[in-house]
Amino acid sequence: MNYRHAYHAGNFADVVKHTVLCRVLVNLREKPAAFRVIDTHAGAGRYDLAGPEAGKTQEWRDGIERLVRAKLADPIRALLAPYLDAVAARNPDGRLTAYPGSPALALSLLRRQDRLIACELEPRAAAALKGEIASNPRAKAIAIDGWTALQAYVPPTERRGVVLIDPPFEQPGEFDRLAEGLTAAHRKWPTGIYLLWYPVKDQAEVAAFARRLARLRIAKMLRVELTLANAGADTGLRGSGLIAVNPPWTLHDELKTLLPVLAEVMSRGPTGAVTLEWLARESAS
Repeated sequence: MNYRHAYHAGNFADVVKHTVLCRVLVNLREKPAAFRVIDTHAGAGRYDLAGPEAGKTQEWRDGIERLVRAKLADPIRALLAPYLDAVAARNPDGRLTAYPGSPALALSLLRRQDRLIACELEPRAAAALKGEIASNPRAKAIAIDGWTALQAYVPPTERRGVVLIDPPFEQPGEFDRLAEGLTAAHRKWPTGIYLLWYPVKDQAEVAAFARRLARLRIAKMLRVELTLANAGADTGLRGSGLIAVNPPWTLHDELKTLLPVLAEVMSRGPTGAVTLEWLARESAS
């Protein structure tokens, strides 16, 4: 599967992924010590929803547009506020014309002492990313392969933070690379938070991936998935998932509240299916 950020910016998968990322960052902000965000496959940093890529698929209309227009209960809106406020800041006239990628969302929640490393190898996206964040002293854009970056920048000097691993799934074997990359990075930085994104296209493949991760003897891993009944007719993307390694202790309960609402808001027809389960929860022995 080829999952190019520009074509899918703001779709249901982005909404879930970026909601989780923002909740993790909110939690990290609760302690005064600095933290670092490492975005291994960062993309361009910002996407034009009227541009040729996003305009061709229009997937954002069933994702971020539905969420922005939804009538949400106050507790739900409060949990989503860090994410929705960052999106609104990129659309000051109230019209959805731009979508912030994960580097821009991360920057919206960084404090003065926090730092971002955003990595992207594809030349056009890397140039756009550099232009997007170059003026911010807390951020650095690096043109580097994401898998190389994962090993090069872990552990960070801050010793606190989150690594977002969001590959485009252009090549076969990406599930294997995710598992292998996590294993090597976790060995170097076992206390770091890792968010591993993956598409849900083949349920058997996803289930095998989850079983493999569960055998890694990593103490805390939370599986988060949203599959929409009528999604992916054209792209083959039925759903998307995240594996959260060392998630903040509040994340499970927050997502238990949020995921059913997101599934309902972004579904066309029957409400989508939600998976929220611990692959590992006890201390490794």
